[in-house]
Parts: sequence; C-alpha cells; structure tokens
Amino acid sequence: MKGTQDVGMTPSGLTDRTVRFFGHGGGVAWYLLGGMMLLTGLSTWLFVDTRVALRFRRDVMRMVAEDDVSLLETVQANLQQTEQLLQEAADAEPPKDRPYLVVSLDEHRVWLKGGSEVKFTTQVATGSGKSLVQENGNSTWKFETPRGRLVVQSKEKDPVWNPPDWHFVEQARKRGMTVARAERGTPIRTSDGGVITAEGSDLVKRYPDGRRAVLDATDGREIVADGRLIIPPLGTNQRQYKGVLGTRRLNLGNGYALHGTNQPDSIGRSVSHGCIRLRNEDIEKLYEMVPVGTPVYIY
Repeated sequence: MKGTQDVGMTPSGLTDRTVRFFGHGGGVAWYLLGGMMLLTGLSTWLFVDTRVALRFRRDVMRMVAEDDVSLLETVQANLQQTEQLLQEAADAEPPKDRPYLVVSLDEHRVWLKGGSEVKFTTQVATGSGKSLVQENGNSTWKFETPRGRLVVQSKEKDPVWNPPDWHFVEQARKRGMTVARAERGTPIRTSDGGVITAEGSDLVKRYPDGRRAVLDATDGREIVADGRLIIPPLGTNQRQYKGVLGTRRLNLGNGYALHGTNQPDSIGRSVSHGCIRLRNEDIEKLYEMVPVGTPVYIY
C-alpha cells in the first residue's frame, strides 16, 4: 500500500531514484560523482580529512534518495572550495627521509611523524576564526591558523612576545576604552599635567613636579591614562611581554609559531589569535625533537 513502503531504502527504489537523479541532474550530477570519487581516493593523503569525503558521499546519496536536484548548487560550491585543498595536498607530499609535523585544526592535535611512524603527539590550541575591526575601520584582523605547508624557520627558548596593534585594540575594547598611540617625539599629555613619552628603550611619565617614572606593562596590565589604553612604540620594553608564549617557540614565519602558553586551560580549543599553542611541557619535548627546516603541514 502507498505510504507503507520506504522505497528510498530498498535496492530497486534507490536504483530508480539514482537513474532519475543523474538523468535530470545533468553534467553537474556527474561532476559531483567524480568529485566524490576524487575525495574518497585522496582521503588517505595528509591534508584530506576522511570526514570530508564522507560528508560529500552522504550529501549525494541524500539527494538521490530524496530526488532533490535543488541541492546540487550548494554541494557543488562546497566541492569547488574543497578542490583547492586537494590540489595543495597533491603538491605537498611529506618527506620520506626526515621528520615532519602535522597539525589538524579540527582535532586540535599535532603529530611529529617520521615516515609512517608517530614519534610524538599532543593536543594544541588553534586560531579562533574571529575577526576584530578597529573602530575607524582602517584595520581588520582575522585570527585564523593558516592551512598549508610551512617550515620551522627558527627556534627560541624563553621567547618574548612583542604584541601587535590588535592586542591593544582588543584589550581596550574589553575594558570599554579607546586607544592612544605613543609615538617617539610626540608626548601624550595627561589630565594631571604630566606627559607620557618614549625615552630610549622605555616609555616614561614625567610629572609637573619633575618626577620621572618608568612605566610598567604586561599582558592584562597595559598602560592606561585618562580612560585611554596606551600603545607603546615598537622596540620599547613596555612592548615586550615575557612568559605569554611559554618556554619555547618554533617560528613558522609571518608571525605564526608553535609555542607554549601561560593559559594551559586553552589547549584543545579554537581560541588563539592564529598561533598553535601547546602546554609548556609538550613544546619543550617537541623543541628538542624538531630541527630548523622541519616541514609543518596544517590542515
């Protein structure tokens, strides 16, 4: 009787729907099938998450079962976005004669591999994916961990962080403040009659009575004057934060790195500003195992 048989689950019903689907789906449907096969075939490659292939296989089978061609454009667009990742994977075969690092953004995990052998693995924190727009609209920052092939360019013990401008904009916004940039040669006047100015490697405050005080700054304790959060000049001690990056750093270029953290509770989540964070005990182990020049594959 009509309504009592689930034809989408029977072999004959599914076959009929498949014929109809690929009949009126045209070239796009066959394109999707080819893409699905490509995804499945490359799912063992370094960058290709098997779940990507499973998702496209599921979407195509759902369209067949529901006889719904209207979903074709959506799935096709997703497939085209994935093709770029597949091409990068095909062009970035990992070395067979030396160790390399693999980072999964979805799984929040890093592996140090030598051939097919896993020499070390642990959890990491990765980019949040959030954006920060400066109030005047002149700058927009996107906090993402870059995907692709990078290389360990240098290594540091007890690294010092020189916070970029976005750090001060972000901190000011959290506190409901504006920002004021301290430029060399241009003092910032304060309401008590004093001035904040850069002198040598320090940002100092000079008071009306002639007193001079070297200002102190660290993460979460930035310099504030009259409701404004002060951005120190680059190169000053007030723009050098110790301990924020943990005990070790593996630099990947363009400001990105694998490094330790003073926030171990953040590990395993997408919360960083783009770098890959590890617990200090883990980055110390990795630091000893990973030489400069080691490839890093992020997917």
